[in-house]
Amino acid sequence: MRLWLEKQVIRFTRGMNLRSKVLVMYGLILVLPTLVLGGSAIYLVIQSFHQSYLTTVDEAVRQTAQNVAFGKKSYDLLAVRTATDGELISRLGRSYADMTEILDTVNYVDRTFLITSKYLPGIADFRIYHTNETLVQDGQLLWRPEKRSLVGMDEQAWYEEAASSDQALRWSNAPSNPKQIVITRKIMGADGSVLGMVYILLNYDSVFGELLDKPFKGAGNLFVVDSSRHAIAATETDKIGSRIVTKEWPLSGKEKDPDLDVHSDLDVDTNADGSSPVYDLTSTKELLIAKPLSSGWEVVAQLPMQYMDSQNRRILLLNVSITALFLLCSLFLIMTIVKNMVWRIRKLGTRMSDLSRGQFEVSVRHNNNDELGDLESMFNSMSERLGKLVEDITKAGLMEKEQAFKALQAQINPHFIYNSLSLLRWRALDVQDEGQIQIIDALTTFYRLALNNQISVIRIRDELEHVKAYLDIHQFRYPDRVRVEWDVDSSALDFYTIKTVLQPIVENCYLHGAITRKKDAVIRISVHREGDNIRMAVYDNGSGIAENVLSGIEAGTHRGKGNGFGTANIKERLSLYFGSRASFIIESEAGEWTRVSIVFPASTEQPVIRREI
Repeated sequence: MRLWLEKQVIRFTRGMNLRSKVLVMYGLILVLPTLVLGGSAIYLVIQSFHQSYLTTVDEAVRQTAQNVAFGKKSYDLLAVRTATDGELISRLGRSYADMTEILDTVNYVDRTFLITSKYLPGIADFRIYHTNETLVQDGQLLWRPEKRSLVGMDEQAWYEEAASSDQALRWSNAPSNPKQIVITRKIMGADGSVLGMVYILLNYDSVFGELLDKPFKGAGNLFVVDSSRHAIAATETDKIGSRIVTKEWPLSGKEKDPDLDVHSDLDVDTNADGSSPVYDLTSTKELLIAKPLSSGWEVVAQLPMQYMDSQNRRILLLNVSITALFLLCSLFLIMTIVKNMVWRIRKLGTRMSDLSRGQFEVSVRHNNNDELGDLESMFNSMSERLGKLVEDITKAGLMEKEQAFKALQAQINPHFIYNSLSLLRWRALDVQDEGQIQIIDALTTFYRLALNNQISVIRIRDELEHVKAYLDIHQFRYPDRVRVEWDVDSSALDFYTIKTVLQPIVENCYLHGAITRKKDAVIRISVHREGDNIRMAVYDNGSGIAENVLSGIEAGTHRGKGNGFGTANIKERLSLYFGSRASFIIESEAGEWTRVSIVFPASTEQPVIRREI
């Protein structure tokens, strides 16, 4: 599938230049998916906003309904406890003939209910009305209904209406001021007769003001609706007392009289006949949420849909703007990159044409760390190397004779040394000097391997013979000063190693380890086979290596005298022939000892130089 798709893409873009190919891929890979995914994202964001907004509004209405229910229950409980107080009912139902008993009843009422009426906030007035002719009214808590004005109502008419009502407890708005709420509760005798009335006047702002003030950040309205669907409280106070009409709460009976004043939206007035105005919400396009209370009341939220529509437009505009800005910026960026790529490729093509005409000194300026920068760098390196190669080929003919002469000298020098050593050995034999014969034999063995430039790898037994010859020479030079110990695994002798790797290490024991100045000096040479590897080690108890010098040797930064402990040359040759499979390890304690170990693969065939190190 992948190969087929690649073929189709290549066939489709075959006749296009690089700029067109990039733009087509940009449109298919970025622009089209961005538009599709962006549109889907906008839809999901709007849906998510709607859901989140509705959830938030619903939760806010629910919390408001709980607070209203709690407040109403508190005031209802105060009215009910007062109206059902057994002592109060008994005192209101008896006949009084003695002023002392009357004063006792007045004192009881004041003492019992005066403090009780102050338990809850927002109570502007608290009264207990009665119709007992033998009981006085003190003007404080005890009252008798008379022809007086009571918050815009006729006190006598109010009492009679409340007494004849089938509701024992009711809430209503004061006619003179809708922001005053009247709570009325009948006081019933044992025989079911009405003995009196509990009257509580509430301050609207203290009871409902904070709950209904600017809900939803001022974007909607809240209504507290009683069981008769009249607004006891509302965010907009001119709606208080209105009959709320919705699809669930239609008008019925007298409310359908066409002479009644029926309004919708914000136009609500009092009817000419004194009846409640109607606030119709059935035709509005606003969101309505109603939460019922256990008492039969409901809290209704009215939210204009224009708010959500404006938020939708904002979200849409924001997403479209961001998408357009992203596409424009990405288009500018891709065009800039393509322009730079095309210009650099053309410049590189021009320089390659110059190179094909033999102008090897040409180069391309580059300071980029991308693939084209690497190509430009390789082009510069190639042109430089081609120039040097042409120059080397030109000089090759002139250097051929000189190299042949140097090769002849390299062949003459070893033969001259061998012939000289042979002459010295015959002279020593004539005088029967065994010491000189041994020295000459050791030198002959040492130089036979050291001066043989035709081989680079030898068997381990030959390498050990070469080291032994070197040690024999030093034993003659420093007799009885250094003890040499050998620990050689005979099964490892026929494997191959690199020529002259142990001798420089042993030489360091004398040159840098000062082994000849050490009491009980010892050099221990070991060769062992460890699985598929060979380990050769040289140990001496000389002066050791300081810690900072040892760190520099391991890091390759130390520059000592001469060949620098011979480590650089040995490491390089091990890497040439064995790569990462070989290791060169130096262990030492300053003033005490040094151990140099070489580990490399056990090979029965001659190793060759590796192309990759």
